[in-house]
Amino acid sequence: MIDRRTLLTGATTAALATPALPLRAQTRTEIQFWYGLAGVLGERVAEQVKRFNDSQAAVNVVASFKGSYTDVMTGAIAAWRAGNPPHIVQIFEVGTATMMAAGPAIRPTHQLLADAGVQLDPKQYLAGVRGYYSDTQGRLVSMPHNSSSAVMWINLDAFEKAGLSTTNLPKTWAEVRAATEKLKAANATPAPMTTSWPTWVMFEQMAAIHDVPFATKANGFEGMDAELRLTGPFFQRHVEFLLALQKDGLFRYGGRDNTADALFVNGEAAISCMSSALRSRVEREARFKWASVPLPYHADVIAQPKNGVIGGASLWTLTARNRTPAEYRGIAEFFRFISLPEQDLWWHKATGYVPITTAAYEAARSEGYYRANPGADAAIIQLSRAEPTPNSMGFRLGGFIEIRNIIQEELEKAFQGQQNATQALENANRRGNVVLRNFERANRA
Repeated sequence: MIDRRTLLTGATTAALATPALPLRAQTRTEIQFWYGLAGVLGERVAEQVKRFNDSQAAVNVVASFKGSYTDVMTGAIAAWRAGNPPHIVQIFEVGTATMMAAGPAIRPTHQLLADAGVQLDPKQYLAGVRGYYSDTQGRLVSMPHNSSSAVMWINLDAFEKAGLSTTNLPKTWAEVRAATEKLKAANATPAPMTTSWPTWVMFEQMAAIHDVPFATKANGFEGMDAELRLTGPFFQRHVEFLLALQKDGLFRYGGRDNTADALFVNGEAAISCMSSALRSRVEREARFKWASVPLPYHADVIAQPKNGVIGGASLWTLTARNRTPAEYRGIAEFFRFISLPEQDLWWHKATGYVPITTAAYEAARSEGYYRANPGADAAIIQLSRAEPTPNSMGFRLGGFIEIRNIIQEELEKAFQGQQNATQALENANRRGNVVLRNFERANRA
């Protein structure tokens, strides 16, 4: 069997030995990039790609919107099986375990960079971001791209109407409950509170912040034989808390995934837990004063909350039988470009995603960006306020997309009065563990 690295080295040497053509006669290497960000954020992806294409003359990245994150992942896997995958695919964080198990379909980022001779020190990336997308040896398997965390968004005009402080904002769930009662009494907004991404916010983030296990085996980092722990006392308490808010007219269930985003942006809900990456949309569409702060916590469960976990997505390199060394080098150069501090700083400011590099964060802080834009660092504070524990490193669970949907389905039934908190959690735990065992059987070496 001929080693692929030998082939690559030989091809590279041959290429170097070939006389250079005049610049205008050279053909750019085309790189296909599939992504799943729509609206304003999709526009920013297109702008990021244009900035790269304009910065050099050897590579042309073609960015294509392919629908939701789930659509992108399933479409890319189908394309690989058909023999015509894109070079780069944007995969949301819950697809990490699935992609790592994809074997020959992916080229790990650390291997891509080494083969292409492009040096990127993993330590330049924020620890919470780097760790999620690395293997157990600390090597990057995918390229950090759009990383976020969930934060709490507050309509300051509604708070003022309800006689609430617009500077001393809620930090605990007890304070949130008290605020929603005043918001309702003042009829400040049609709904005092809502949330987007019910599973990500109310289960994953809450587990990390309160340092309780979402699943065994360090939430899957230590093996595919992990089991869910959704029936524990913390989840029981938190779901009952949410159901009580809804029963008292203080919380409106806005739907699955990010469906509820619009409730805050259009002024229907005064408080919402949403992605920090909504900043660009809120800036553009909101017709009221607003703020973003770290997610609330139950002070009687934990005195000092732990770090939250990232959301968003990373970039994966897909393989193909006829893919050339030049194409892989082009991918590596794009990864290098988006990691430049000045480019990362632009991305952070333009999107609301956290900077992926320490250098970009320090640059933003030193130039006074966070003083001029209060709350723009809420997600960074939340991600970095404590050393990650086995419960707050993140999640590496197979079939996690399906598990998220199962939890949403069972929580939704509880909000609709079809079952209580105990039944919802037991059903989600049982159904989710079936997904984990199926994934383990399918991918066990």
